[in-house]
Amino acid sequence: MRPPVVSGRTSPGELAAFIFYAFIVAGSVGAISEVYSDLQRAAGATERLMELLHSPSALAESNAPATLPADVRGRLSLESVSFSYPSRPDRPVLQDVSFEVAAGEMVALVGPSGAGKSTLFDLLLRFYDPQSGTVRLDGLDVRALALSDLRSCIGFVPQDPVLFAGTLRENLCYAVPDADPERIAEALRLAHADGFVAALPQGLDTRVGESGTGLSGGQKQRLAIARALLTRPRILLLDEATSALDAESEERIRNSIDALKGRCTILVIAHRLSTVRRADRILVLENGTLVGSGDHDSLLRSSDLYARFARIQFAAELTENNPSWRSTAG
Repeated sequence: MRPPVVSGRTSPGELAAFIFYAFIVAGSVGAISEVYSDLQRAAGATERLMELLHSPSALAESNAPATLPADVRGRLSLESVSFSYPSRPDRPVLQDVSFEVAAGEMVALVGPSGAGKSTLFDLLLRFYDPQSGTVRLDGLDVRALALSDLRSCIGFVPQDPVLFAGTLRENLCYAVPDADPERIAEALRLAHADGFVAALPQGLDTRVGESGTGLSGGQKQRLAIARALLTRPRILLLDEATSALDAESEERIRNSIDALKGRCTILVIAHRLSTVRRADRILVLENGTLVGSGDHDSLLRSSDLYARFARIQFAAELTENNPSWRSTAG
């Protein structure tokens, strides 16, 4: 039996059209199968997301929370606080820690890794509750406050800032979406981020990827600092917030932080001696206990741990600022 084209029953054009449409149909069927697989994955992810959104918080909130005054002063106190993480209940991270931070005071927390410095920030933000003891804000137990009220007056800058896919403006303003241009400009200036933002082709409307892809480590930290300052917090928590900055940028941000003294309470975790010495008071932590408190000079005399820390940091900063010193010292 002769082929349809040869016999004249089908024209060459009809055959070409049939083959062309066959490829389109086959491609569409393949795309539908891929879309269906994506929909199945999205449905599973959405189900998990809804479970997370509806999961109860392990932190119990009072049915009648205490009301913070409109003019929060920012006085903090810890009274005999002890804490262990739920995953390691037999290993205390903090043990009977007590101290008070006056409103407007700048306090530096120093100590070796694992001493409990970042855990103190977790307790102040009430990510966890201590097993014993009390954390107070302006004399009020933080457990008696609504979480939204507590966290609304605290600005937190972690060592590894969290940025989302979107524009710089969206990352900067998600806590204060109605911030006016003057307020945004002030926050960027204090964080020494105005220069690099202005140099970008689209400024604050420049898009970045997940986790801030497209920005350097220092630019991410400066944007995170600006984001915290945009809320005009009464308490500012800085967890190694300048570790990725160059010396000039770090010095400018330290000057900005100095300008905030008295306007808000500042707690800073730092390992650089130049940052620590600017604090009004230094708290020394070791193995979850408070082993020293005072200014730089008094701690050099009274705390062996701080004196050792100061010697190491002094040598490191001297080497960093004077590269030729390394070769002559060696």
